[in-house]
Amino acid sequence: MSRRRSTLTFDRRAADRPGRRPPAHQGTGNEPSAGPAPDTMLPGIPTEALAGAPVRKRTTAGKPGPAAVPASGIRRPAPAAGPLAHLGVTSDGEDGIGVPRRPDTPPALAHTLRTRHVAMISIGGVIGAGLFVGSSAAIAGAGPGVLLSYILAGVLALLVMRMLGEMAIAEPGAGSFVGHIRRGLGDRAAFVAGWIYWLFWAVVVGAEAIGGAALLALYVPIPRVALDLVLVGLLTGTNLVSVRAYGEFEFWFSLLKIVAIVGFVGLGLAALLGAFGPQFATVRPLWADGGFLPKGLGAVLAIIPTIVFQYTGSEIATVAAAESDDPGRNVARATSTVALRVLLFYISSIAVILCLMPWSAQVPGHSPFVAVMDRLGIPGAGLIMSAIVLVAILSCLNSALYVTSRVLFEMAAHGDAPRWLVRTGPGGVPRRAILAGSGIGVAVAIASTLSPDKVFAFLLNASGALILFDYLLIALAQIRLRTRMERAGRRPTFRMWLFPGLSWATIAVVAGVLVAMAVQPGTRVQIELGSLCVLIFFCIKAILSIKAK
Repeated sequence: MSRRRSTLTFDRRAADRPGRRPPAHQGTGNEPSAGPAPDTMLPGIPTEALAGAPVRKRTTAGKPGPAAVPASGIRRPAPAAGPLAHLGVTSDGEDGIGVPRRPDTPPALAHTLRTRHVAMISIGGVIGAGLFVGSSAAIAGAGPGVLLSYILAGVLALLVMRMLGEMAIAEPGAGSFVGHIRRGLGDRAAFVAGWIYWLFWAVVVGAEAIGGAALLALYVPIPRVALDLVLVGLLTGTNLVSVRAYGEFEFWFSLLKIVAIVGFVGLGLAALLGAFGPQFATVRPLWADGGFLPKGLGAVLAIIPTIVFQYTGSEIATVAAAESDDPGRNVARATSTVALRVLLFYISSIAVILCLMPWSAQVPGHSPFVAVMDRLGIPGAGLIMSAIVLVAILSCLNSALYVTSRVLFEMAAHGDAPRWLVRTGPGGVPRRAILAGSGIGVAVAIASTLSPDKVFAFLLNASGALILFDYLLIALAQIRLRTRMERAGRRPTFRMWLFPGLSWATIAVVAGVLVAMAVQPGTRVQIELGSLCVLIFFCIKAILSIKAK
């Protein structure tokens, strides 16, 4: 007799003897199909799964007790808590007593990340090629005043993280920020927020693979498309093993980037103190070439949208914290410190570059880090920075694969994505969701080879502004949820500063960035295509809601 049958049948005579628990291994298989009452459902098991298992109520002096239990006498333990615990999420397979998991209940993700993993994951998603290479375009576009641009964009990221922290700590079981948008603004807003966020990072997977392949092609005589596939395949395999494997890879990737930045800043400070000659012991380049604002305050504000995207990824900390051993504490720590640390990394390294090299000497598309190290006469600067940039690209690619899979898994659990994506492997890894993200990434990489000026350019432009729409929804959800809490007489333990004024100010800044992008010819297409994507996803959700009724 199968294990499943043995847990759902019992000895009828034993059940008729009050006060005695019947053995679970006996049964004829012909018992009547009397399902349990609604309030006696075992967690995670539908009524039809208990067909043939009568319910016996505990009695005292012939009176029914308050709780009914299956006649087998076995109470199923509550499912383990997790980021989707409010959905009844449990683990794959059967529990320790052999009762099968509910077929339509999504399995649980693993909780094997540690605090050090969460901290480094959030940093790893932010510090990438945008800092090591892309900062040259920002410096050339605004001059030394770009420091103000980095400060303003960093403060915006810090405020968004603070709002996320407040919501995540108030309701740690809600999952990613998409779950908090669902709580605050409803299912339609969550549907749109989840899908545009997934699309943004799926395109990032392909873009980072392209950047890594282009860098490796300088040293490895292999076609770029093959290198794209190798990079995506390698990090997809890492993510498929376990969340702990992903966390370990990201920890060391991020640590190498931090060491590189700290080392670079250390060399810069030594040069400013005269260690590399008196010609570097000055900060005159900050104002010597046209002043601190050579292109005016307008250029400082105009470059902010570009820099905002360099800070994108700090919110991954709230997603990763849900799979850690202490979600509440890790979310609080990540949201309160990570954005500030990233801000310091960016500002310190950009300040060193501006002090040691005239801003007008920067060439967009070339690493300013390499330019400064060459200026100081450090041998092998180009090779060193190429290795660091490759590590940065692999780190961002790793984080992109991770976050696309978790957001897609969560949406599928809520019915906003195909249900077949709600499956996990033995290590609690959402394998199908990971493969879906890597598949789109490979498609984007191939599109860059087959049609770089049409398909690939369209995807980049369509996804460019999507993260800003998500920031707007996060801020609106935080205002709504905080208002509800205060009306109920409750106060969050981890609070957004100066509420509601600073929350509305954040919305105003994000809206201002969107407007700035809309009026600039070079970024207007991103707003147009991004708005079109938002409208399409909203219409899809509206149609699905009508069909569901």
